[in-house]
Amino acid sequence: MGLINGKVAIVTGASAGIGKAAALLFAKNGASVVLVARQQERLTRVVQEIRDQGGQAHAIVGDVVDEDLHQKAVATACDRFGGVHIAFNNPGLVGAMKPLAEIEIGQWSDVLRVNLTSAFLAAKAQIPVMLKQGTGSLIFTGSFVGCSVGLPGMGAYAAAKSGLLGLVRAITADYGATGIRANALLPGGTATDMAGDASQREWAAQLHAMKRIADAEEIAQAALFLASDMSSFVSGSALWADGGNAAVKL
Repeated sequence: MGLINGKVAIVTGASAGIGKAAALLFAKNGASVVLVARQQERLTRVVQEIRDQGGQAHAIVGDVVDEDLHQKAVATACDRFGGVHIAFNNPGLVGAMKPLAEIEIGQWSDVLRVNLTSAFLAAKAQIPVMLKQGTGSLIFTGSFVGCSVGLPGMGAYAAAKSGLLGLVRAITADYGATGIRANALLPGGTATDMAGDASQREWAAQLHAMKRIADAEEIAQAALFLASDMSSFVSGSALWADGGNAAVKL
């Protein structure tokens, strides 16, 4: 029996990286999964991989800044699999790497829309179903950037990702007594497309006490903990999965 056997999960940003790893792990642990991302070909391959391993999955292609997409994902999860017990809201966009005063308003807005506004839109669609069920776990992918450290050229990203901490606390204050939990997952550097080339990854590794960056599967394991009943008394929190990055900051 898997840790989330019989549950239904929505995973956004599911075509690659942490989202893909989480979708595969959730399915392996017994969940039916609705995968959401923009890249149809990649998404289709992930769905097929889950089905080949005996799991249940369905793909929805779209942009997380589209409110209708989140409503569609929830409706699909309910119609095909019977509800929404877990939502891993995982998209990320670094955006233009510039000192703050050089960031254009459009560039700033794009980063906040993908990283923060999409999280609000997702939760807005997911919470009503969870209220009817009397249970649900919302997980939002933050970052060590903005929460334990500032990095040059990443002002918009830091602001957006740190904003997720306020969002999970607000959701917990509003809905904690209803059986709905909300938490932020804060990865350190992770070996995904966003991590850059070998030299950039080595530079990032030195920020961490463990002197390496994570595999996506390691972050997915932390997401599984927050998704499962193992974290039944955890809400409104920030879970560091950062290889000791925050621990070694002065």
